[in-house]
Amino acid sequence: MAKVKTQFLCSECGYVSPKFLGRCPNCGRWNTLVEERISEPKNERKSRVSFEGKSSKPQLISEVKMHEEPRVKTGMEELNRVLGGGVVDGSLVLIGGDPGIGKSTLLLQLSGQLAATDRDVLYVSGEESASQIKMRAERLQVNSERFYLYPETDMSNIRAVIEELHPQYVIIDSVQTMQEPDIDSAVGSVSQIREITAELMQIAKTNNITIFIVGHVTKGGAIAGPKILEHMVDTVLYFEGDLHHTYRILRAVKNRFGSTNELGIFEMREEGLREVANPSEIFLEERLQDANGSAIVVSMEGTRPILVEIQALITPTIFGNAQRTASGLDRNRVSLIMAVLEKRANLTLQNQDAYLKAAGGVKLDEPAIDLAIAMSIVSSFKNQGTRPTDSFVGEIGLTGEIRRVNRIEQRVAEAQKLGFQRILIPKNNLKGWNPPKGIEVVGVTTITDAIRKAFN
Repeated sequence: MAKVKTQFLCSECGYVSPKFLGRCPNCGRWNTLVEERISEPKNERKSRVSFEGKSSKPQLISEVKMHEEPRVKTGMEELNRVLGGGVVDGSLVLIGGDPGIGKSTLLLQLSGQLAATDRDVLYVSGEESASQIKMRAERLQVNSERFYLYPETDMSNIRAVIEELHPQYVIIDSVQTMQEPDIDSAVGSVSQIREITAELMQIAKTNNITIFIVGHVTKGGAIAGPKILEHMVDTVLYFEGDLHHTYRILRAVKNRFGSTNELGIFEMREEGLREVANPSEIFLEERLQDANGSAIVVSMEGTRPILVEIQALITPTIFGNAQRTASGLDRNRVSLIMAVLEKRANLTLQNQDAYLKAAGGVKLDEPAIDLAIAMSIVSSFKNQGTRPTDSFVGEIGLTGEIRRVNRIEQRVAEAQKLGFQRILIPKNNLKGWNPPKGIEVVGVTTITDAIRKAFN
């Protein structure tokens, strides 16, 4: 009996090693090398050939023809925004998220909406039977004459069905349950996921079929399988949220056809996911009017301004070293701002524990939130609340200056629309535009200037 040859493949960078190593010598990650069998080389080679037998040929870019409708609008504007304006024909979209977060619900609703536009949709499920999907579809009121269900995990059978039906859209739920019969390895292994994704990419690009792939995530929050999976697809979306709350956030981390900073807000209900048109009201609806340690920031998520409450709790430390804890904010950014406040604003924070949070479960990571973080820290330290009708926008430099930010007009307009009467912004942002009526725009130059105007 011939000895089985194996090799070890890094799931992060694809490095191949003949023996197991605790740490990958290429990317430096620990415990990422997984064992796989070495299959015998085959004579046949996969090339980009469509179901009609057409193969790719080099052609001048001036001769390349585009489709009349490059994007297809879905029935969910939040999803359209995250995708960059709609679904691009022939694209490969990967959606990841925690178990039970609503990935299958989102794609089932999407399938019903796409099928309602006289387009064939094939929903391939490797985790549920057709009757189980039907039960969920009835609850979500999804039904169409052009919506096909296919419970299968064999990739060769799936390819044959796609070639027979030739649908415009294919849903694969999930890629970790699919199996390539020619690959001699376990289902969900690195080899299986890599080959299945490569075949799905070939089907999508050669036949102009849009394919949505569901990907499971690890305990660390990354999509399970090799990192090359995210490099191969056109768009990577993460479905985030707390299982104990009803709100879900759909975030793009990679998008070849749009911005990677967009996010969509959904609310999980019994009848399915419902779009949230004004997420700012959700993040602010439970704010206490007279609480200290609270400040409102107008943050930009892609092209959308969102008002978020930043909360801070400053308490004397009982240990030798003060703690710095942040949820939804960068901990290093919080430590930097506290150092600036201590040096430039003469606040003694070195013996104070600091706990900061972006309310509502949203994650903020842009320079314009610096001023709101500083105001919440000062508010809690002084035990004095900010005005309930105030909001803050600005980046803080190490010398204590307030630096200009982008898209200030949209930020101020969003604050005015939600009833805020005053907003503190960098003074340099006041040039070249006229503030809207109904809100007082105050320009500040330094952190001490901002503290004086916010708390006097």
